[in-house]
Amino acid sequence: MIGPVVTGVPVESPVLLIGQAPGVREGPAGKPFAWTAGKTMFGWFAGIGLTEDEFRQRVYMAAVCRCFPGKAKGGGDRVPSADEVARCGRHLAHEVQLLQPRLVIPVGKLAIAQLFPDADQLAGVVGEPRRGELAGAAFDVIALPHPSGASTWHRMEPGKTLLARALEHIGRHEAWRSLLDRDRNARRNAGTAGVSSARSEVER
Repeated sequence: MIGPVVTGVPVESPVLLIGQAPGVREGPAGKPFAWTAGKTMFGWFAGIGLTEDEFRQRVYMAAVCRCFPGKAKGGGDRVPSADEVARCGRHLAHEVQLLQPRLVIPVGKLAIAQLFPDADQLAGVVGEPRRGELAGAAFDVIALPHPSGASTWHRMEPGKTLLARALEHIGRHEAWRSLLDRDRNARRNAGTAGVSSARSEVER
């Protein structure tokens, strides 16, 4: 593993996203999903109500491994070993215990495998909500494929349809809706404050 450790914003959230491992760009950027895969993924979430900045501030972003695993001999990023996953898994377990999330979004096969080790095909997991458990906590799980530009799965059928279905389920989930309600409540409170202020002026 190659440092530095990459983490998201330590926000208390009902939604937990689990990535796989940072790429070579994430370390210098100091945040997960900081390059092209991130642009694709945040584009997905923008379609169901949260911009990238809003997502980073409202969703807890974890990962299977927190350091760049290095390059594979044949090109591309190296897949972390089982030992590396196990050692980093203690951090993820503690995060789940602290957050007690209501919705978990694993992104990519390695992240999905931490919750469903017997799932060997994305088509059997992506697109349908499931119940999952980790570190003694139970939660809803809606899996997504990895948004890597090297992968064509999410751009071809059945992946394209299953991705759209998964995002629809996320957008309807009560934990996700609670993140969007923050904006509605803020606007409502601002409007109420404005009306009260105007009323006070009139009464004077």
